Amino acid sequence: MPPLEIDEALIRRLASLLEETGLGEIEYAEGDRRIRVTGRTAAAQAAAPAPPSAAVPPPESPALAAEAPEAATEDAVVAPMVGTVYVAPEPGALPFVQPGDTVAAGDTLLLIEAMKTFNPIRAPRAGKVARILVSDAAPVEFGEALIVLE
Repeated sequence: MPPLEIDEALIRRLASLLEETGLGEIEYAEGDRRIRVTGRTAAAQAAAPAPPSAAVPPPESPALAAEAPEAATEDAVVAPMVGTVYVAPEPGALPFVQPGDTVAAGDTLLLIEAMKTFNPIRAPRAGKVARILVSDAAPVEFGEALIVLE
């Protein structure tokens, strides 16, 4: 096997993306080579809720838009990662939001658990919750529409 060439610029971009999104880890694969970047606080995040993460805009790729038609709308809040979605902070608790609720930018809409870390999904802007497109404890994919805000 040829010596591994390290693309420092790619690693720096991935690390920057981690910081921007509040994720604890990100992996990039090309062919049979993989790069995994883990944030400094990944171990601490496993024990405590993650810091606020930036909302990811709807996907611009036609392939993703075809898989999740709701994600193509400007009003949809989409999953920034693969994981399990939870609509309440704990079992038996009231949901973070319900259809008809008014939210402010930065309010927690739901949680996505990925690799034993609970990541809050926050409202990208103020608005009214028109629809919740996922059910509690359901698996979600990257780019999948979660909630529609008006």
